[in-house]
Amino acid sequence: MKRIIRDIVKYLLPLLCGVWLFWYVYQKLDIETIFQILKTDVNYFWVILSMVVAVFSHIARALRWRLQLRALHIYPSMRELVNAIFGMYAMNLLFPRLGEVWRCGYLAQREQASFSKVLGSVVSDRLSDTAMLALLTLLVFFMQMRPFRQFLDENPSIEAGVIGTLTSVWLYVGIALCVVAVVWFFRTNSQSRFVQRIRGLMANVWAGFASIVTMKGKFWFIFYTLFIWFCYFMQLYLCIFAFPSTSHLTVAAVLLLYVLGSLGMGLPVQGGIGPWHLAVIAGLSYYGITGNEAGAFAFVAHGAQMVLVVLIGIYAFISMACDKKKPKGEPVMEDIVTEIPESDRL
Repeated sequence: MKRIIRDIVKYLLPLLCGVWLFWYVYQKLDIETIFQILKTDVNYFWVILSMVVAVFSHIARALRWRLQLRALHIYPSMRELVNAIFGMYAMNLLFPRLGEVWRCGYLAQREQASFSKVLGSVVSDRLSDTAMLALLTLLVFFMQMRPFRQFLDENPSIEAGVIGTLTSVWLYVGIALCVVAVVWFFRTNSQSRFVQRIRGLMANVWAGFASIVTMKGKFWFIFYTLFIWFCYFMQLYLCIFAFPSTSHLTVAAVLLLYVLGSLGMGLPVQGGIGPWHLAVIAGLSYYGITGNEAGAFAFVAHGAQMVLVVLIGIYAFISMACDKKKPKGEPVMEDIVTEIPESDRL
């Protein structure tokens, strides 16, 4: 019974919070008007084009991950990497960040590799994305300070929560106590099997994390990172041309919307449902796009990506079901190419 309750809290609570936020955002809007906008005012060519761009970003993520894995002497085929990335996004719809763990397990099993090393490569992969988001946030903050200030004024609980957390003495006391407790535990139990296993796990995770430093092809890693984030931005930018009410927005304005939406996606809710809509609609209000028009834009821009995630997830799992792992001694040409760890082979 306890396990059932725990699973309900773990999987359903974030989703329920997201659904509640989604309802909170849209309950004041005229749903019939929004559906009328979706039927008559939307140019879906731009929406479909944004979905195509999203596929390119996912493939670029697979290529970037391959560079890190090669530094760990793990050489999966491109098909396996794409399946892992596509499947990851689909799994994240079930539970936030579940897909990250799943793709590590999938690839480690396929390649008979260390799960913790693969996990370390994913940690460094995500840290590079976090660094990019931080840089974009700072850039937008200085370019569009007034909209940021307006957003915080309209959502004082967000500003108060961030400031309260960062200035809380208990936060730093808690961190210090945790560090002391961990160090004390490891030193007093250095010979136990449990501690030895944890140390081995941490060493493998660190090796995977350090792959970003030791890998060949650092130029391509940076290129893929910039390309991924360019595609992310273009997914939203292309969608503005689908609506007459948003087609006049500048690149700087869309960049603000993108950063706000990314911050909303950072909350532990499946697919960013609710927080993403709230953040983007709040950003649109600064540019005079409010009510039903803003709600319709957020619904379509986000919904298109969710539909794509479902489609590529279906493709990935069908591809995995049809793919029979070849014996190590019988590689085909694709495997031969991916087994050569040359930085210039892409």
